[in-house]
Amino acid sequence: MHVAGILLSGDMLFLPMNLLESIFLNHSAMQAIVIVSLICAAGLVLGKIRIGGVALGVTFVFFVGILAGHFGITIDSDMLLYAQNFGLVLFVYALGLQVGPGFFSSLAHGGVKLNMLGLSLALVTLFLAVALSFVTDVELPDMMGIFCGATTNTPALGGVQQTLDQLGIPSSTPALGCAVTYPLGVVGVILAIIVMRKFFIKTHEISDAPVNSVPKPRITEFEVCNPGIFGKSIEEVAKASSLHFVISRLWRDGVVTIPTSSTTLGQGDRLLVVSSPDDISPLIMLFGEQEKTNWNEGDIDWNAVDRQLASQSFIVTRPKLNGKTLGSLRLRNLYGVNISRVYRSGFPLLATPDLRLQLGDRIIVVGEQKAIDKIEPLLGNAVKVLDEPNLFAVFIGIVLGITLGAIPFTLPGVGMPVCLGLAGGPIIMGILVGTFGPRLHMVTYTTASANLMLRAIGLSLYLACLGLDSGAHFFETVFRSEGLLWIGLGVLLTIVPVLILGLIAVKVMKIDFGTATGMLCGSMANPMALEYANSSLPGDRPSVAYATVYPLSMFARVLLVQIVIMVLM
Repeated sequence: MHVAGILLSGDMLFLPMNLLESIFLNHSAMQAIVIVSLICAAGLVLGKIRIGGVALGVTFVFFVGILAGHFGITIDSDMLLYAQNFGLVLFVYALGLQVGPGFFSSLAHGGVKLNMLGLSLALVTLFLAVALSFVTDVELPDMMGIFCGATTNTPALGGVQQTLDQLGIPSSTPALGCAVTYPLGVVGVILAIIVMRKFFIKTHEISDAPVNSVPKPRITEFEVCNPGIFGKSIEEVAKASSLHFVISRLWRDGVVTIPTSSTTLGQGDRLLVVSSPDDISPLIMLFGEQEKTNWNEGDIDWNAVDRQLASQSFIVTRPKLNGKTLGSLRLRNLYGVNISRVYRSGFPLLATPDLRLQLGDRIIVVGEQKAIDKIEPLLGNAVKVLDEPNLFAVFIGIVLGITLGAIPFTLPGVGMPVCLGLAGGPIIMGILVGTFGPRLHMVTYTTASANLMLRAIGLSLYLACLGLDSGAHFFETVFRSEGLLWIGLGVLLTIVPVLILGLIAVKVMKIDFGTATGMLCGSMANPMALEYANSSLPGDRPSVAYATVYPLSMFARVLLVQIVIMVLM
């Protein structure tokens, strides 16, 4: 008898069962891939279900993993550790690569404030943990384990255990407290974000503008009325003023031209100038008079402004231009054209000579049509080139990030070396590669969809393996006599400080909700909550804020728990 092509007689009856066992039960590389993939697939499908208008998304993979572990599904321990660590490294490195171009500008414009808020959150959470230890009679080592789980900070747990070992105190129970509270620490931050947005946040407190180092440029028309600059070249005027601006057009006696650095200015010249909004008032003093025409409307037909000149956009796709300054191309002198604006990831940048180009930049060229036609081969303008993955920067960056994370260093007052680890090293290296890679002519450009794919795969692997590892003993630990108390304390340590600092950031310090959310996720070392924030909020502000506060907050928690144990034990 044949059923679905399988012979059901004699010993062949056991072939399908043996096959199923080898795929789903017997530890092997194939079995590990199948189990982890099924957990990820089920979690991603269930994560789309909305309950009360809220869907957990990729975070649900974690709970499917816990459930699978509870029912006895296991994979090889080495495979589990590899997949979990590789997923985490892939996620944090791709995140660093994404936020790298805007990271240092964010650090300069509000980064100190964000880090102070992140440290405040760490201190408030730790102070509350110590207070609860005295109130509830939970021993301090156990409370520090609960603290590490509630803040999803496993490096801090390692610091707790190492300090206890040095003091000759048993170090096993903190790990148990961390395991019990870790899952709810993951969800607690998400719940706090949901509560804040639903009950306390107004629409205007959520910004969808991307983070960037340069304020959005403004186009302004001036008439030269200042006798002090009559007869002087644009280069001389620019050097004397120390202002950053680009003159895209010059009208003189009804004739429009593309000015170069050697063009001299005369009385009555009309200039179309691109500058930072903060520089408009000084430019009025420099040139003499501002015209009333609004050149910043989105529907202006620039080719109809003057018939002698054309305006056209091109995409930078030639690898040789990656990391080169705009001034080094000498487009004005060689081709008689002007670059008025540069768009990077959809955000306009001021086209100053020292601006370094990156693959994917869209530049606006102004000049005569014959001259503009010569520019396209120089810039590339082949959009299909950008769709090709540049994986060298990914793999070499991961290697460098892991190496950086493994380097031990000492901190004042701590008797043992500290490492950045698999989470800290790769995210910092991703930031560095994303920021400085183009200057070394390293192609770091990836499309937004490619970066999201890397992050989603990495986080899904990490959550599936983390849940599978925690699920084996999760429920039996929860239902121990002290388990429910630990869970309650963990929820308190997660949600209350996040709500307090989040509301202070948005309502008192007037930080937009996306940035505040990223700060909270980074301070709590919670990439799952960050992914939820990214999927539910517009723009890249949560990711940039996360990367801004994560390194310092992680160090602070590792250091603070060790100090507390050494002082209070």
